Amino acid sequence: MRADTAEAVYLAVVPDLANPFNRARGGEVGLTECVALARTVRDIMSEDAGAGHRRAIVAVVDLPSQAYGRIEEMAGLHQAIAVAVDAYAAARREGHPVVALVVGTALSGGFLAHGLQAQQILALDDPGVEIHAMHQAAAARVTLRTVDQLDELAETVVPLSYRVRDWARLGFCDGLLPVDDGDSPTPGDVMTVRWTLAQAIEDARTGPRDLSNRLDSQAATTTRAASRRVRDTMAGQWRA
Repeated sequence: MRADTAEAVYLAVVPDLANPFNRARGGEVGLTECVALARTVRDIMSEDAGAGHRRAIVAVVDLPSQAYGRIEEMAGLHQAIAVAVDAYAAARREGHPVVALVVGTALSGGFLAHGLQAQQILALDDPGVEIHAMHQAAAARVTLRTVDQLDELAETVVPLSYRVRDWARLGFCDGLLPVDDGDSPTPGDVMTVRWTLAQAIEDARTGPRDLSNRLDSQAATTTRAASRRVRDTMAGQWRA
């Protein structure tokens, strides 16, 4: 295990049955979770500001989504999420390698707040890993289709798929980690994750500090050609 991995700071959002906000007791990203993430990341930046070496930040991701609740919406959950996003982005720009490791579910605003600002995103290649913009049942209601119909469409429309291997084809994933059991990892699984994390931290430290690789990767140029054209057109109009 390389020194970068040993020195990294690992952050995770975990269930808290004593959370004063009942909608955020199952591991959801709520108001207090966003503030805690932002404060921790900013503290890491402050502690390393005068040092010659900035520690890596690893976001361990296993969360059902953001906290869905009337109180959260009234208090401005979207702004709280933005605070967490801004902290991660600031750390990345300051030279902290930011890596996300998805070990379970990574859905909607939860993943936005905790993980998507990483330069490198890794995920376990395991059936229990699910990464998407919304829960499949909700997507079925929004699109006025059944879950079975969405599964059928996902065979030809990759962004509709809830399979982690299909998600990796979109250009967001920098590595799928083969494991024997994501819930009960073997010693070999642990070594695989440690080695891959170390490599991802090194790539993040030596690579660009922006997220251009999300659109410039080989997978993205193949499966997200339309998105790339839209972005190029909008950028051209903005500069005109």
